Amino acid sequence: MEESKKDIIKATVPVLEQHGETITTVFYQNMFEEHPELLNFFNKTNQKVGRQPNALATTVLAAAKHIDNLDAIVPFVIQIAHKHRALQIMPEHYPIVGKHLIKAIKEVLGEAATPEIIDAWTEYYGVIADIFIKVEKDMYEAADWEAFKPFKVVDKIKQSEDVTEFIVKPVDGEMPNVQAGLYITVNIPSIDGEYDAKRHYSISSIDTTKGIHFAVKKEGQGETTGVVSHYMHDQLNIGDSIELSAPAGDFVLEDIDALEEVLFLSGGVGVTPIISMLEQLVHDEYKGQVNWVQSCYNASQHPFKEKVESLKGEIENFNENIVYSEVDGHLSKEQLAQYVNDTTQVYMCGSPSFMETMLDLLQQLDVDMNRIHFEPLGPKMSVVQL
Repeated sequence: MEESKKDIIKATVPVLEQHGETITTVFYQNMFEEHPELLNFFNKTNQKVGRQPNALATTVLAAAKHIDNLDAIVPFVIQIAHKHRALQIMPEHYPIVGKHLIKAIKEVLGEAATPEIIDAWTEYYGVIADIFIKVEKDMYEAADWEAFKPFKVVDKIKQSEDVTEFIVKPVDGEMPNVQAGLYITVNIPSIDGEYDAKRHYSISSIDTTKGIHFAVKKEGQGETTGVVSHYMHDQLNIGDSIELSAPAGDFVLEDIDALEEVLFLSGGVGVTPIISMLEQLVHDEYKGQVNWVQSCYNASQHPFKEKVESLKGEIENFNENIVYSEVDGHLSKEQLAQYVNDTTQVYMCGSPSFMETMLDLLQQLDVDMNRIHFEPLGPKMSVVQL
């Protein structure tokens, strides 16, 4: 981009930050009116509670603030691109998004959206879209299989009051490899009689002897009822088929041989990818320090309790702290402080609100962000600040 256009982008970022969520809310409304088929790709609950608009606003504005050094946003592009590949977002979708994003900027800013501003943001969006398309092309080529393919449910295991673990095998019999920390994506065709519903669920075990394991929490009620999670808990039975896209994500254990000490930190069903990581350490006969901090509402909502009990005996140095917020309150800075030092690598997963709180506490404890690896149960860009 020309420097003059970059200057326009940088100068208008504060204005768009002020109106960011309004712009993206208008964007989604307009886009879905003209292209209702795109509702097949979006989580309606995230739309209702504002997580999806906030995630898009954060992504676009973060990239704009770093327009002189777009390498700074590459890690976040990769995280989002993994989800795009899992959902089967294609290059032809990007011009549609760009058209309606620019249209929304014009609509919300009115006369303030001069032709020069619109021209600069149109070109800028094209640059960002090209980055995503290139990254996603490589991911599609590396995926274990194309698109969604059918699996059969071979077991359902109740892991807590509201969490069920599913074990599925591919109908074609070819069992793929899985990696601790990744997630699969399920597709339920025409779940509301009209549109497909796609959801990401973390893999709960690296052992694929019986099939791929993943866990689903029965979410919400009323307007925020998780349509897919309720369907899977109440209607999807052993012997039924379900469509999955290949494992995705970048929330993985890094360089286990150099790992001196690890803090596994989870909230609720966020323990799912974490427990697969614990399995990986057991498999690799890890000798370092493992600190396991798990927060749940109460004992009846404590998923994978028995599995952790069986695994922790295989770890030589294992500290455990289970916090039931109903009686113990929420995790505190003082509690976390005893589990972190200058070498601790933190792996955590939980709800967006849990993640925001934990990130804040860890930063108060001077834990470098390079040592914090996390996966929220929702759009990642809705919980990060750049």
